[in-house]
Amino acid sequence: MGGVLRAEVLWVETFTGLRFERFAKLVKVVRERGGDGPGGGRPWCLPLADRVLLVAVYYRTNLTMRQLAPLFGISPATVCRVINKLGPLLALEPAPRPVADVDRLWIVDGTLIPVRDRTVAASSRNYRFSANVQVIIDAESRLVVASARPAPGNKADAHVWRDSDLPVTAAGTTVIADGAYLSTGLIVPHRRRAGRPLLRGQEEDNAEHRRVRARVEHTFARMKNWKILRDCRQKGNGLHHAVQAVATMHNLATTR
Repeated sequence: MGGVLRAEVLWVETFTGLRFERFAKLVKVVRERGGDGPGGGRPWCLPLADRVLLVAVYYRTNLTMRQLAPLFGISPATVCRVINKLGPLLALEPAPRPVADVDRLWIVDGTLIPVRDRTVAASSRNYRFSANVQVIIDAESRLVVASARPAPGNKADAHVWRDSDLPVTAAGTTVIADGAYLSTGLIVPHRRRAGRPLLRGQEEDNAEHRRVRARVEHTFARMKNWKILRDCRQKGNGLHHAVQAVATMHNLATTR
């Protein structure tokens, strides 16, 4: 049975949100990372570009593998094999950084992602079993710089930050965060204490801090256009691979 979707301009731009030239760059990255190699001893029934499109469509639409199979003219088992093979190869590369370290400003925040795998999730304040994913973006370019492995959603942002590898990644860089990151060494808003109102200068600092930090919230909103981050059915490392892949595609879509 022939499939409907192929790596053509119309389908790529409609189903991935990427311009075709950006998608071609994504295919090139996957090829350089060994994505065109054998798939468990059997030849692939789809060319590499179609397989990359399949993975991108899966993350973008969150369709089940049974729903994706007829769109590409393959079996659900093959869809699963393609996603398991290529998903990890879309891992995030470090975003471009300013030449002068003194001018570099990063923003970190955590977002809750509903996930079915109870081994990486916990009942969270969004009333769902979710995972806490910490993400760093560059304040100027708004590109995703790094993301941490998911932690149970009932853990505080500061705790997840300390236990992740992000502090090492951000060493020597100015990083701002919200008030949930007190005592982490990050730049957080001035804290209002009982009976001690903030000074005018502190209020102005907090207003500017909120204005800049809102960029990470905007990034989360754009990343969640890939619906896999609204309800992840993947198990084990699947959510981590999904976040990394979505960050890669977000960066490609954002880069001019």
